[in-house]
Amino acid sequence: MLLEQIKEPQDIRNFNTEELKELAEEIRHFLIDKISVTGGHLASNLGVVELTIALYLAFDLPRDKVIWDVGHQSYTHKILSGRREMFDELRQYGGLSGFPKRKESPYDAFDTGHSSTSVSAGLGMAQGRDLLGEDYAVVSVIGDGALTGGMAYEALNNAARMKRNFIIVLNDNNMSISENVGGMSKYLNGIRSGEGYNRLKKDVEAALIKIPVIGDGLVDKISRTKNSIKQLVIPGMLFENMGITYLGPVDGHNVREMVKVFTKARKMDHAVLVHVNTKKGRGYGPAERNPARFHGVDPFDPATGKSLKKKIYPGYTDVFSRKLCQLAEKEPRVVAITAAMPDGTGLKAFARQFPERFFDVGIAEQHAVTSAAGMAAAGLKPVVAVYSSFLQRGFDQILHDVCIQNLPVVFALDRAGLVGSDGETHQGIFDLSYLTSIPNMSVMAPKNLWELRRQLEFAVTQFEGPIAIRYPRGQAYRGLKEFDSPIEYGKGEILYKGQEIALLAVGSMVSTAEHVRDKLKEEGVDCTLANGRFVKPVDKELVRELARAHRLIVTLEENVLQGGFGLQVTALIHQWEPRVKVLNIALPDTYVEHGNVSLLRESLGIDSDSVIKAMREFYPEGLSFRTVSTISIETCPECYGGKSL
Repeated sequence: MLLEQIKEPQDIRNFNTEELKELAEEIRHFLIDKISVTGGHLASNLGVVELTIALYLAFDLPRDKVIWDVGHQSYTHKILSGRREMFDELRQYGGLSGFPKRKESPYDAFDTGHSSTSVSAGLGMAQGRDLLGEDYAVVSVIGDGALTGGMAYEALNNAARMKRNFIIVLNDNNMSISENVGGMSKYLNGIRSGEGYNRLKKDVEAALIKIPVIGDGLVDKISRTKNSIKQLVIPGMLFENMGITYLGPVDGHNVREMVKVFTKARKMDHAVLVHVNTKKGRGYGPAERNPARFHGVDPFDPATGKSLKKKIYPGYTDVFSRKLCQLAEKEPRVVAITAAMPDGTGLKAFARQFPERFFDVGIAEQHAVTSAAGMAAAGLKPVVAVYSSFLQRGFDQILHDVCIQNLPVVFALDRAGLVGSDGETHQGIFDLSYLTSIPNMSVMAPKNLWELRRQLEFAVTQFEGPIAIRYPRGQAYRGLKEFDSPIEYGKGEILYKGQEIALLAVGSMVSTAEHVRDKLKEEGVDCTLANGRFVKPVDKELVRELARAHRLIVTLEENVLQGGFGLQVTALIHQWEPRVKVLNIALPDTYVEHGNVSLLRESLGIDSDSVIKAMREFYPEGLSFRTVSTISIETCPECYGGKSL
């Protein structure tokens, strides 16, 4: 195998053209084989195999810097940079990250995980290079989907001012996670189909070069001029008009052609954009036919492409999706907005049923939030469905455009809490902190699938202000069904009454608290269990009632401690009942690495056994334990955080 001959990145320079083609196919087989076992991002990585090889041939890594936008297409880069043997532990706890990580390898020039950042980061790196008098190439690889994000245009606008070399590689596969939308997608479609310009350019160059003595000089002069031919044949020429030299489009599966263009781009003393056309999922039939489904996959059968993971139903996303469609049938003012995630957020069904009331804005969370504010101001009832970690990108718009005006926008925060294998950039563990800091914002978290339905109905049909509902990834909790009272604004509920110790939990941690209570009851300790329901406003009456009747209050949340639910409760109790002890169970002040959710919960101290251990250490005078039950939340198929996730 050619792959086994690569001991260091420079070894691929010894391969001829045919061997490079063979190497590309070996890499694809390797990726399919490994990802079918571990899960991961498949289609995007299959599409950039030749592109990555060309970058390694044209540039001197790690001296030269390549920054991958988002980074979920960096698997071939990791293989070629000496991490092939680590792929058995891809995205596993303590194993290889699915995204570039500077601490993982010197070949990873910049940590990425969210979209539309690579041009800004690359520009900053190039400016740092120039100010320090250093000499190396900086290459930012950005997908056409990422060009729907406004940050990319801010960076392009400033890149045009560069007086030294800076290379932007536009990896154009006509996809983000789902199919691209908007004007940029149409613009790039025009360039893709505009073969006339490239054919004309090649014919003119070939003819001029044949002219004795002056031919080469004419070609050089013409290539340095923004001639009218390009502007006529390719309408607009957005990048050229901005002051960025445009090269392409280039076949993203022809290594030698890309190397030639990259070499040319490197010689320029300003910003240059190389437009590379690739096919997402290339080389694997199921991924080519359905690139969106194979963007991020669980373990699957390589022969058929079928998932090996048992279908979890209903998941919280399924519950949200079905209930929103039911509400929209009764209320014509309901509209749904997503930022390039109709599948992941469950809005695909809404889009089919109400196409005129569905808006996919592309990878543009800031625009999604402010456009929702505009819709609300016009009299609609917008529901913005977004992953928790991605909504961070729209914080200012929530504060400035939604909450200052107290507009009735509903935020459905999917994948709140620990999400597992995607790591630091995707863990939804900050939303309670940043949302509750904003005046006029209300925040709810359901304990199970029935409460999610009730909270969504309350937010859409009864509440007239900004409100967020945050719910976790995976199977919807089906326990505590008997507690299904209507939602009352700012009110929690007591599920079970006990003595001395009260567990006050929100969202996904209610099921954990239930198991803590069950285990303690086996030891003769009967705890009160309360569901906060609202994180903002906190139910002060409930907190006061618990504080008056108990000696220890334990708060539980799947969010960082700072700025979260527990500290709000602690402040109230210290104000009213300073004699009462408060133990906050929350996530530590750190970024959480990738790994299985159950392992993460255990290592971070928020699984049921860890909570009991923390209670024993914090309040030994009130608790007497024999043996902790071996039945745990991690092995219960009905529980959030179970192995089925």
